[in-house]
Amino acid sequence: MSDSDLMKLYSARILALTASIPHLGRLPAPQGSARRRSPLCGSTVTVDVTMQDGRVAQFAQDVKACALGQAAASVMGAVLPGRTRAEVEQARDQLATMLQGGPVPDAPFDGFEVLMPARDYKNRHASIQLALQAAAEAIAAAEDQQP
Repeated sequence: MSDSDLMKLYSARILALTASIPHLGRLPAPQGSARRRSPLCGSTVTVDVTMQDGRVAQFAQDVKACALGQAAASVMGAVLPGRTRAEVEQARDQLATMLQGGPVPDAPFDGFEVLMPARDYKNRHASIQLALQAAAEAIAAAEDQQP
């Protein structure tokens, strides 16, 4: 990877996102939790949620990831509250498609466009996808526990 490639990949926007990840931490009594780990780089994201009326009421995330994984968690964290399981699963799938050359995820998850330069770096894709994968799994776990 050349210096100019690194500059493009780790843009000022991406680095700013890593410094402002919303909802960091853990919930004291989550209805659902999930932890995802990238075996390639060791990045991990744990997401806790509570649900109300089929939507994310509260959420927290513990992010131990590279800059790209942190940026993805930041983008997701800004829009996850109030989302349904279907919306999060769609965003997860659309992000995977975007990384393979497809379009940016639909609003409100369109902030993932900041990670478009990572398309060319397949070894970074797993870390970028961790937050949405963990969120989708945590929401599913919470819904599975409800009567």
